[in-house]
Amino acid sequence: MSRFSLFSLVSACLTVTALGQADSRPNIVLIIADDLAWDDLGCTGNPGVRTPNLDRLAEGGMQFTNAFLTISSCSPSRASLITSTYPHQTDAEQLHWPLPADRLTFVELLKASGYWTAAAGKWHLGDAVKDRFDEVREADVSGFQLPTGKAAKAGKIVQKAVGDARSGCDQWLPLLKSRPRDKPFFLWLAALDPHRDYDEGILEQPHKPGDVRLPPYVADTFESRRDYALYYDEITRLDRFVGAVIAELKEQNAVDNTFVLFISDNGRPFPRDKTTLYDSGIKTPFIVHWPGGVDAGSRCNRLVSSVDIAPTFLELAGLSTPKVFEGRSFLLLLRNPKKSIRDFVFAERNWHDYEDRVRAVRNRRFKYIRNFYNDLPNTPPADVVRSVAYREMIRLRKEDRLVDAQKNTFIQPRAREELYDVQADPFELKNLAADPAQAKRLKRFRRTLAKWQQETGDTEPRFRTLDEFSREDGQALPVRERPRPDKAEMTRRLEAYYRKQAK
Repeated sequence: MSRFSLFSLVSACLTVTALGQADSRPNIVLIIADDLAWDDLGCTGNPGVRTPNLDRLAEGGMQFTNAFLTISSCSPSRASLITSTYPHQTDAEQLHWPLPADRLTFVELLKASGYWTAAAGKWHLGDAVKDRFDEVREADVSGFQLPTGKAAKAGKIVQKAVGDARSGCDQWLPLLKSRPRDKPFFLWLAALDPHRDYDEGILEQPHKPGDVRLPPYVADTFESRRDYALYYDEITRLDRFVGAVIAELKEQNAVDNTFVLFISDNGRPFPRDKTTLYDSGIKTPFIVHWPGGVDAGSRCNRLVSSVDIAPTFLELAGLSTPKVFEGRSFLLLLRNPKKSIRDFVFAERNWHDYEDRVRAVRNRRFKYIRNFYNDLPNTPPADVVRSVAYREMIRLRKEDRLVDAQKNTFIQPRAREELYDVQADPFELKNLAADPAQAKRLKRFRRTLAKWQQETGDTEPRFRTLDEFSREDGQALPVRERPRPDKAEMTRRLEAYYRKQAK
């Protein structure tokens, strides 16, 4: 069934407000952080990061402690979320690939049913689906640089304005204030914080290296801690904008009838986090605030996937979930957090600066990871490779001073299979795949992953996409191009490349 015939079918089944009556369906606000780890908020367990507004949001709503993304990569994560399909089903599974025009999104269904739909901030989905929104205010930070030195001290107002623009959030409030008041609204509010690169001086009281909580797989040096402290600063800047949105909803007397969901698109931009399928890459903060619809201060530890967000929004609007969507509404969990909507979550890793292909399946206790290109090291994204924290790890590796937990990103070849008890081993440092006591569990997870791959059409690509950056220093290689070609053009070029290599 085409997107358009499906659209017509769903539209015919819409729950429409009776003629002449006000549309009282809840407003929906989705707030997406960029490269934020699930546990780097005060409310999720990191007291070193100042997030007063997000903490209050959690206090007034429900936190999901086992919420996962389908991929730890920016644009594929968003494409998966908006279509309720897995990245390999979107034809936008690699970084910077635009979402094709023929993909059905939950936004157009909300729009057709009477919602005013708008987006502001980071736009990473391509031009073909912008028309699903009534309005898109795309963040543009080109040319915006924070003043430094004497200019910074003399220009606090200018510095704040530029910093706000670089956050990607400066149009959130103007968009909310300009909304029509005669219909329910859906807002896609996407930050650039806390994505790299980082600026110093964005807070009057910046975080200190001593505030930082480092995972055991990152080298604990002063320079690494300074890098993390700047990441914390951007989280606090993002927190300010979240607080401003909630304050404006209250000012408009709309907060009680607004469903707010706060998530991240992937893990923090540090070694062994972003792009990986460890929890530090795919687990996301997941906070629901909906006065009257969810108990304040509540928690749910059931599994939820980012593909479940679209069906939830549609149910909120009184709409059916299209059969092409892979997710399941989690509204049931808001009423009864002890219920369950799924036994497993699935995730994948594809090209993101570097070639790779990894798949994972996780339940509440164990995770299985299959590295299809295990000849490659577990290299983080290029901006992480260039980061201070990673340069410190390279320096210590050369000095033979890394502990075993910190060698993960350099091991080559890496294990073909990984199995972790995520309750006993939350940092996923002890691979149980070779443990005879886990042989039966390993086989069950293999079968579960294979079944999901078959059902979702996840097949091995014909060619492996080339690295775009050096894995050692993160600098661009001669093959790098901007803008990146689309999937069809990339396939054609790779075919030509491999034919040439075969000769």
